[in-house]
Parts: sequence; structure tokens; C-alpha cells
Amino acid sequence: MNRPHLLIVAASLAFIQPVFAAPAAPVAALEASNPFAKLSTLPFHYPAFDKIKDEHFLPAYAAGMREQLREIDGIANNPKPATFDNTIVAMERSGQLLTRVAATFANLQGANTNDKLDEIDREMSPKLAAHNDAIFLNPKLYQRVKSLYDKRAKLGLDAESAYLLERYNKDFVRAGAKLSAADKIKLKAFNGEIATLQTTFTQNVLKEINASALVVDTRAELAGMSEAAIDAAAAEAKKRGMDGKFVVALINTTGQPPTALLTNRAVRERLMAASMARGSRGGEFDNRTVVTRLAKLRAERAALLGYPNYAAYSLEDQTAKTTGAVNKLLAELAKPAVTNARKEASEIQKMIAADKGTFQISAADWDLYTDKVRAAQFNFDENQLKPYFELNNVLEKGVFFAAGKLYGLTFKERKDLPVYNPDVRVFDVFDANGKQLAIFLADMYARSNKQGGAWMNEYVSQSGLMGTRSVVANHLNIPKPPAGEPTLLTYDEVKTTFHEFGHALHGMFSNVKYPRFSGTNVPRDFVEYPSQVNEMWALWPEVLANYARHYKTGAPMPKELLDKVVAAKKFNQGFMTTEYLAASLIDQRWHQLTPAQVPTDVLSFEAAALKEAGIDFAPVPPRYRTTYFSHSFSGGYSAGYYAYLWSEKLDADTVEWFKENGGLTRKNGDHFRKTLLSRGGTMDAMDMFHSFRGRDAKIGPLLERRGLTAQ
Repeated sequence: MNRPHLLIVAASLAFIQPVFAAPAAPVAALEASNPFAKLSTLPFHYPAFDKIKDEHFLPAYAAGMREQLREIDGIANNPKPATFDNTIVAMERSGQLLTRVAATFANLQGANTNDKLDEIDREMSPKLAAHNDAIFLNPKLYQRVKSLYDKRAKLGLDAESAYLLERYNKDFVRAGAKLSAADKIKLKAFNGEIATLQTTFTQNVLKEINASALVVDTRAELAGMSEAAIDAAAAEAKKRGMDGKFVVALINTTGQPPTALLTNRAVRERLMAASMARGSRGGEFDNRTVVTRLAKLRAERAALLGYPNYAAYSLEDQTAKTTGAVNKLLAELAKPAVTNARKEASEIQKMIAADKGTFQISAADWDLYTDKVRAAQFNFDENQLKPYFELNNVLEKGVFFAAGKLYGLTFKERKDLPVYNPDVRVFDVFDANGKQLAIFLADMYARSNKQGGAWMNEYVSQSGLMGTRSVVANHLNIPKPPAGEPTLLTYDEVKTTFHEFGHALHGMFSNVKYPRFSGTNVPRDFVEYPSQVNEMWALWPEVLANYARHYKTGAPMPKELLDKVVAAKKFNQGFMTTEYLAASLIDQRWHQLTPAQVPTDVLSFEAAALKEAGIDFAPVPPRYRTTYFSHSFSGGYSAGYYAYLWSEKLDADTVEWFKENGGLTRKNGDHFRKTLLSRGGTMDAMDMFHSFRGRDAKIGPLLERRGLTAQ
């Protein structure tokens, strides 16, 4: 997940990159007892979670905003001519208190929220948008930036500084610095309302997930699930005041893991129907009006800034550059993906018939019968793998082991630093030379107050200017087993663990001067690329042999089972590609509208968009439907969900490079780190890829990986 740095706090709280250094001036009106009033004295400025209380955030926010506006006023009204140091570097140094509190708040609000934090989020979102505008729409400040940009060739700047100046000028222009005074007033109104709506959407999604949980009356209705999972469902019901019943919680994707286990078709259908109806059933968590208003505001904002639609505005700053490029990618893959999905559905229908079923396959049936088809074709199912994928082994003997072989890293768990939840684990990370590189937090388990999905964030980012190193966290949503039971992962969860650690490496290896460029501060359609590359090590023989051991006996995964896993890698790719493309297309269709084109009927618009693209195959619904599509409507990946596939083209080609050059070696890891992982956003992303690969990426490896070459 991308965490783009802005000099100023972004309108969406979830995407703030912290900057830490000694305060430039005393913090006014913030009590010394507030833990944000000064830098944390813990290693690497690790947050003092044991001291931070909900009531500390609002006063720290207020003081931080005042302090930064005072700093910005001093820069904008400096009587001395603009220089790179007194303008650009000074802005890089500003807002340290604000970024300190905002980073901690955003991370906790995503990983461990409560009603008070949600209330603060609603209050602060429009205020932070207004604060952002007060800086980027400051005409005196922009004139100083522009004066430097206009004479940039004569300033004698090093490459990173020159690129920083270029980026700042672009940031100001894209934020509306060139608009008239009247249009700036309109823009500020748009920004404030957009920020509020994004927060509303996010909170509705999380609350709806909990409200829409499946409730059944009898244990028999959950046949197929493990006894431990059924016990957990009973415990969840009791916690909700429904003693004697059973509650199966939802996750944020359309697909729900229990559908792969439940043998009662009526219960499967109820679960899938509840999932797909989220945010569109009426009531307080209905997101339909939020979506239409948000889509219209984004389109109006883009038009005000001179763009035909919001997607055009957003993509201009990505490696894709244009809506045409993204539309072409999605269109090229849609037909072969759906063709493959229909072939897979045909095989599933045969399996249903073999089971004496008389029904036509639906979305509720896909996972259960896919596992049966896999078992028939490859003589194994996913449940055979799970005993070999125990969480601690996957993390320490898999993810960490691969990082050691590739980059020379070592890890040491520590128990002395405070955490915000007892399940969070903390590790010191040491470089090959023995010096500490970073601190890593692993927050692996699902909670009802934790946003869905998996993501990486940073509490502290690396910066040579600030003299800081990374405090980075990975968050997953693995179901927590009952006390005393092992945490056994699916293969998808194993891949996700490796994937998110790829983001963590991107943050930890950052070796840049300016906070604006630290770590994952790269284009959104590039940020997933290094993390997707890291997935390759999950099945790399040397790595797999080290972690894939039976949780009871310690026996390694049998070679014949591994061979079946490898043979089945392209299995079900039609489904997976189609559900992803459908969501990507929905995201683009909403954001390629003009204000006048925004519809009032959300679900009809979604259905028509899928049909028009030829990707409306009912047994394979979109990975996310509009009303719970947080990537798109909470701000982070709006008009950008295509980025995973765009990045995968680079990833697949990079995997081929590793294989061609000997695989898991320090030489390969050091080259990847030096040319790409350490560079952050200090240069054009595709130039960075060329520096690593020596040429443009080829699409062949991606098509081969997804089984889309033989149509």
C-alpha cells in the first residue's frame, strides 16, 4: 500500500508519512504532559504507545497546525530572495509536530480504532484538508517555489535536490496554486467536503462489515468449517449478546473464505449475499449517496484544475500517465481473463454434477468447488498445505530468512517496547554490517476494530536531512485461532505475508536525503512492484524448505505436495484475473466521468459498466463492489486500483531477471537494493526500473504467469 509523503498533512489521514527531527521552535500551547509535545525518547523515535491516549490527539493536532502555519508564514514572507535552502529545504523541515501526531493517529485509526478515534477522524479530515490548502494555495509561497523552478538550471543542484524542486513545483500546480482567487475558494470547499466524505465512506465500510456478519442458529449449519472455527463463531455470538447462536464475521473483499468450506449451500448463499449487499441495503451505513456525491466532487475538482475527469488528473502523476494507457491494459486482458474464467466455471459445473448437484454455479459455490476441481486435477487441496504454514515459521523462517539470504539482514525480537495491542510483535532489524537498520512491527491478526486487507505503514521514515531511520509496520488480517491453537495460514496468506514485507523492505532500505522521497513515496502504480517481487521467495525451494514444516512433527513439506503446488500455480487464474479486472474497471469508470455524467443509481451504473466491458460474469463478481470499495472511495487508490496489475508487469519481468541471474543471492539482492529499493522517489520511477533491469519491461512473463497466452 502506498503511503505518499506530502510536505503538508494530506487530506486523507490514512496516507501520511512522518518526518521527525528536533522541533524548529518551541511548541506553543501544547502541554508538556502530552506525549507528542516532544520527540519520543525510545529507539528510532518509536512511538510511546503506553503514554499516548485518545485525548492527546486533538490538542496535538491543533498545536501542530498552528506551528506549521507559523513556519510557512516565515518562509513565504522571508524578505530575503528565495533560495533552495530557505524555501524548499525549509518546507521539508516544517510541520514536524503535525506529521508526528498525524502519522501515529492515522496508523492507529486503521489498525486499532474506537469510537473516539473515529470521531476525531471525522473532525480532523476537513480541518487537515483546509490546512493543506492554506499552504499549497499560498500565493507568496508558490511564487518563491516558482522563482526557483524557473531558474533551476542555474542553481547548481545535485540530482536529488533538482528533482525535489521539480516535484514541489508540480505539487503546487496540481494543488491549484495557479487558480484565480475565486477558484481557490471553490477548490477549498471541494477539498473539505471530499475529505469528510472519504472518512464517512471508510467508517461506514468498517461498521457495515461488523453489522453484516452471518448469524446462524445451529452448529450443523456451519458444517465443513473446523470445530475450532465453529467454536470461535459461537464465542463471537456470545460476545455480541447472542448466546447459543453462531456469528461468522466478514472480511472486506466480496469473496468470503468460509464459502470454501461450508457444505450447506443455503448458508453459503446467505454469506455471499450479505457480502455483496454491503453499503447498499439502506440504513445508516449505506454508501450509495456518499459514492455519487464523492464522484461528482472529484470530477468537479478535476475540471476546476483543467482536466477532463478525475482519472486524467490522477494518472498524470503516475507512470501510466493517461486514461488511454490504463483502459488499453484493462481491455487487452478482459477478454482472455473472462474466457479462462468461463472455462473454469465449466469444470466446476461438471464437479457439481458429479456431486449430484442440480444447480447452476453461482459466486457462492466457486471457492468450494474450485477446491474440489483442484483436488481432482492435482490430487491436493488447500487444507493439505495449511499444517505446513504455521505463522511464526512463515515469518521468521520464511520471510526473514529470505531477507537474510538476499540482503544480509538479521532480526531480533524485543519485548521492552510498548505496543498498542498485545498481539503486535516488535523486531530490531540489523544490516549486513551489524548496524541497526530499522524497527519492524508485525500486526498479523484480524480484529473487529481494524480495517480490512493488508498494508504497510511507517511511524518514522528514513531521511538523511532529518537523521532518521525507519520504524515500519506490516498489518494483516489473519483470523486468530482459539487460545492454544496454532495459526495455520492459507497459501494466499503466506503470499500476502511476503508481499507486505516487500513494502517494509522498500521503507527500511530507503537511503535518501529528503523526507519527500523516503521509502515508498513513489507513484502509486509503481509502489506495488517491489512488494510483488518479494512474493517470489514464498515458493523458492531454499526458502520453502526452511519454513514449510509440519507444525506438529517438524517434517518438511513432501516434495510431491510441493510439486503439486507449483503445477497448480496457474489454476483458477481466470477467476482471480477477472475479479481483479472487474474492480479495476469499476474504479476507472467512476473516475472517468464528467460531473454531469455522474449517475444517481450506483448499482445500475456498476452493472452497465461491467456489461459494456464484457466482464459481467455473475459467478465471478468484482473483488470489490462500489459501495465497499475502500481502495477507490477512501482516497488512497482512487482511479488507481489498476496499479497492482500495472506493477505486476514489472514484477513478472523482474522475477525472470532473478531466475536468469542465479536467484536468491546477495549479489542479486544488493543490485536490487542499490538501483531501486534504496532510491525511494528520488528519480523517475521508470528510469529507476531501467537502472535495475537495463531495458523496458516485457509483458510476456505476466501473460505466462496468469495463463493468458494460450487463448
